[in-house]
Amino acid sequence: MIGITAYGGYVPRLRLAREAVAQANAWYAPQFGKARGTRSMANWDEDSITLAVAAARDCLGAGPDRSHVRTVYLASDTLPFAERLNAGVVAGALTLDEDIETIDMGGSQRAALSAVTQAVARVKAGGGDALVLASDNRKTRAGSSQELEYGDASAALLIGSGVVLAEYLGAGTVSADFIDHFRASGEEVDYHWEERWVRDEGISKLAPRAIEAALRQADVAATKIDHFIFPSAFAKMDAQLARACGIRAEAVVDMLTAQIGDSGLPHGLLVLAHVLERAKPGEHILLAQFGSGAQALVFRVTDAIASFKPARGVSEWIARGREERSYTKFLSFKGQLAFERGMRGEQDKKTALSTAWRHRGALEGLVAGKCEVTGSVHFPPSRLSYDQGKPLQDTQRPYKLADRAAKVLSWSAETLSYHPAPPHHYGQIDFEGGGRILMDFTDIDVGEVDTGTSMEMVFRIKDTDERRGFTRYFWKATPARGATVQSTK
Repeated sequence: MIGITAYGGYVPRLRLAREAVAQANAWYAPQFGKARGTRSMANWDEDSITLAVAAARDCLGAGPDRSHVRTVYLASDTLPFAERLNAGVVAGALTLDEDIETIDMGGSQRAALSAVTQAVARVKAGGGDALVLASDNRKTRAGSSQELEYGDASAALLIGSGVVLAEYLGAGTVSADFIDHFRASGEEVDYHWEERWVRDEGISKLAPRAIEAALRQADVAATKIDHFIFPSAFAKMDAQLARACGIRAEAVVDMLTAQIGDSGLPHGLLVLAHVLERAKPGEHILLAQFGSGAQALVFRVTDAIASFKPARGVSEWIARGREERSYTKFLSFKGQLAFERGMRGEQDKKTALSTAWRHRGALEGLVAGKCEVTGSVHFPPSRLSYDQGKPLQDTQRPYKLADRAAKVLSWSAETLSYHPAPPHHYGQIDFEGGGRILMDFTDIDVGEVDTGTSMEMVFRIKDTDERRGFTRYFWKATPARGATVQSTK
């Protein structure tokens, strides 16, 4: 049996109020009226790579052994690097073995589903477990309907043949160069065609063919589908498609658009991960997605579904959201509004690639060194252990910190220097079991942290070399789940 052996997702903390967008653009786009709900909004230090890492950690958990993962597929239409293996950066952050396969995929909103079928084929061929990641962080034009409809998110599925939570039954694919929208190389914003034509000539004619093919391969009747997932920015398009394919109306799944919007390429897998949180043994799930044709997958939930829980799960990521009403902050975080930075913000942030290579374990995976003699933890790791009075050489062994509990020793929140999201929070972090690092904080408001606050690590953008187009990543600290401020003042 081959199928989903673990799942997870990630939704950024910020939720942009659609009403705030409509109000800011009312002078130009009064047709938005009184927009309702929110859409997820990536922080300034998040992109498709960091979103994917967050979903992968939600899926894989904090276990020290990830050697069973032999392939990583990263599907995204907004990958930050055109020529640098983005999936390789993700694998480094997850401290996966260097002898695994890492593959970038994109070019269509159904690329995530294609990654799943590729993962299934690889598992069938004896290639070990395959981790499928999907993420998008899309830009839109100010005052466009997409600005209200889109959202930022990521999802993860582990495909294997061990303890299968949802068995893969079959797939159907229609490959057709039907252009509902496109984005040329070098462009940041999609160009969209007329909605009615996309509905009537695209989705309504191509998607049923993929769905019928998937049901036929899975040998499952349309009436037996318990959960039907079809992401679309068009209202009630999923219900219309279900009716056309003979799927029961009650099987149509809520697409989470009122809370997080349409996240694009990863949205189908994100909703699937949300469905699996409550799915029951024996239920059938049909996931379909439109884009350069259409693709559909069929799964059957097994008795093992109750044996797994993601680290947090999509439900918890949604529940932790914080409403954001600053439209200019949204534009700034998307790189669409340039604020005055002052002279302190005028720095050349060139990365020494040779140095980054030598310290890749520490920088990408947050791997320290633990002395086998004294037990002291050192970051960054080195050949020399520098305990006072006990100089030792070559006694350190790799010691992973990213999933360890940590607390704030000291902290600061300052506005003197330029920061994309002032005030700039940072401080000394002490890790359980040893290790101390001066780190930036993220996803935090003034008053949410103090000495002793429990923190957890997240993989984020450290800074960007805008002159050369290079993004540098590192780990940051954020308040842990359930953390409370315990002031020592």
